[in-house]
Amino acid sequence: MKKVAVILSGCGVYDGAEIHEAVLCLLHLARNGARYQCFAPDKPQHHVLNHASGEESSEQRNVLTEAARIARGDIQPLSELNADDFDALLLPGGFGVAKNLCNFAFKGAECEVDKEVLAVCKAFARARKPAGYCCIAPVLIPKVYPAGVKGTAGTDAAVADAFMAMGGEHIGCAVTDMVEDERHKVISTPAYMLAKNITEADTGIGKLVKRLLEM
Repeated sequence: MKKVAVILSGCGVYDGAEIHEAVLCLLHLARNGARYQCFAPDKPQHHVLNHASGEESSEQRNVLTEAARIARGDIQPLSELNADDFDALLLPGGFGVAKNLCNFAFKGAECEVDKEVLAVCKAFARARKPAGYCCIAPVLIPKVYPAGVKGTAGTDAAVADAFMAMGGEHIGCAVTDMVEDERHKVISTPAYMLAKNITEADTGIGKLVKRLLEM
């Protein structure tokens, strides 16, 4: 049975992991007969947003504690993730990726990736183990893999330009599809970068998870 490490970035589309994407990823892994373990950085999240009003709160929350909501408490600190123990890596999207796992939301192509996150992702890349990135998470790909790596965040021109400025080759992609870089064993899908509803997100994520396990 394949075992997949899933990295979450909090809980909630605007300041953490996109909940629909995260749940769909876990559902498709289980339906395809894989086991998974969720991880998240044990650190404060960038900020907290009220998801009803969009307003920023003065509250402080922890990325791991918030991500535990999605994982139903079955989650471990990212520092405990050893790539040797898993067959593949999967990152759902949500603005938490661009705010908590890196600072792409604020610095674009000049962004820096959290050191712990970068080390883990590079460990899977070095071991030639497949990795899947959803939604905005593919902005991490050029920071993890060599120049020319292929990936997609859909059709957003600004994100595509930043992806290429960081050394990657961005490929436009429909929400129901995915892009695979066979050489580096990394795949990506737009999910809610393009999805208008959960069904559209589900189709692309389902294809990505199936291919991830095949690889």
